[in-house]
Amino acid sequence: MKNNMLSKLVACYNSTSLILRIFIGIVIGALLGVVIPSQEWIGIFGDTFVGALKAVAPVLVFALVTSSLAKGGTKLDRRFGTVLVLYMVSTLLASLIAVAASFIFPQTIALANEASADSAPAGIGQVLKNLLINAVSNPIDALARANYIGILVWACIFGLALKSLAGEGTKQMLNDFAEGLSKVVRWIINLAPFGIMGLVFTTVSSNGMGIFKNYGTLLAVLVGSMLFMALVVSPLIVAITLKCNPYPLVWRCLKQSGITAFFTRSSAANIPVNMELCEELGLDKEMYSVSIPLGATINMDGAAITIAIMTLAAAHTLGIVVDIPTALILCVLATLGACGASGVAGGSLLLIPLACSLFGISNDAAMQVVGVGFIIGVVQDSLETALNSAGDVLFTATAEYRAWKKQGKPLPDFLAK
Repeated sequence: MKNNMLSKLVACYNSTSLILRIFIGIVIGALLGVVIPSQEWIGIFGDTFVGALKAVAPVLVFALVTSSLAKGGTKLDRRFGTVLVLYMVSTLLASLIAVAASFIFPQTIALANEASADSAPAGIGQVLKNLLINAVSNPIDALARANYIGILVWACIFGLALKSLAGEGTKQMLNDFAEGLSKVVRWIINLAPFGIMGLVFTTVSSNGMGIFKNYGTLLAVLVGSMLFMALVVSPLIVAITLKCNPYPLVWRCLKQSGITAFFTRSSAANIPVNMELCEELGLDKEMYSVSIPLGATINMDGAAITIAIMTLAAAHTLGIVVDIPTALILCVLATLGACGASGVAGGSLLLIPLACSLFGISNDAAMQVVGVGFIIGVVQDSLETALNSAGDVLFTATAEYRAWKKQGKPLPDFLAK
């Protein structure tokens, strides 16, 4: 009888929306922080959750980037090249917008535990020196110490080497390993409500309920940056490329792809929706069958915004002065990091330590920032995924229609008006 009841509870838990579960965890954690702030053992849930993320994140980053590069396709035509350029340009612009927003509206985060920078860089010269030293560190040591700069560099090197040397069996093994790690992350994130409860309890018991005002302003900067990207910058890219009114295509992508992605919170899960939309738009299946899955991996405008804003919030919290050249390097790192973000809900948050390492911010502090990201992720991650997924179709269609124009073929009626 007890086992049957436990099975029903587990089934009920798993069938409930993760967003709802996280919201409940936030409410319970806040209430416990106010009512019984002395019960420090409740915070163990948060510490365990952050510890699990810290353990799996370095290996996940290495596996995802290596597998993605190793299995990359070789049959690329000009349309596909255009898609890649649009993906990378939009992600870089997204990170620039995020950095600009963080300079205009600087944010700080109240961290649950005392944190500091390992060694705050004195300027751009020190930043470049740290980058070079971390980039060439021993790959095993980089994984052990969560040196994300070194992890990213070695993952790119191994991935490119295996692209031309490895057989299909090896590439499939790498893909299976990356998928296996992603599944482990899904298991951890499935228990996020308990971790979030512990994190919120610790934060509220230490800082009071006023902490949510701080989270609210941080969320406002994130949401504002993503909306600006979706409604201004992305349409501008399309307009420059196609020299026509971009909004009919933008609205269609947001309506048919963005809305479903908002609720699924997974670019990977939204691939079938995007494929169907591409067919409705009259695109070449041989092209979009490759560009859409690839976009779910590397077209991460929302992830770049999240990584940049959360990293600069951590830097501001720790009193690190960020100059313009260093901010530009952060834009590049956020762009590269976003391209390696996992397709699971909250996947971009695991890339924050990569960017934080640029400023010498300790892994402990960076993972606390990741925890804050999960707290506001009820809104942030949903909107981020909607921006990412809608952009996959938007830029795939833009590249295709650009080729149509060069061939003298008319644009679709809804776009030509």
